[in-house]
Amino acid sequence: MSNAIDHGTSPYVLRLFQSGAPCHVRVEVDDTSTDLPVLGTSRLRGDRGRGMVIVNQLCKDWGVMPGPEGKTVWAEITCEPQYRSS
Repeated sequence: MSNAIDHGTSPYVLRLFQSGAPCHVRVEVDDTSTDLPVLGTSRLRGDRGRGMVIVNQLCKDWGVMPGPEGKTVWAEITCEPQYRSS
C-alpha cells in the first residue's frame, strides 16, 4: 500500500481475500498509475526500494494486472503453519 501512495495516484483500493485449504491470503492494491513496481529500485532514491524485495521473499507469488484506469499489484501469502522436521 505504501508503494501505491509513494508512486501512484489516488484513488487507492486495498482488498484482502483468504482461501481455505491450502490456506493463503491474497492482498490486492489498486492505484491509477501505470508505472510497474521494480524490485530493489526506488524512483524516490535515498534509503528506499526494499518493499517489493520483502514482498517477493515473503509471498508465494505476486504480480501486476493492468486495469482500465491504472493497475492492481497483488501478492499471495501462505498462512498454513510451516513445520520443519528435525
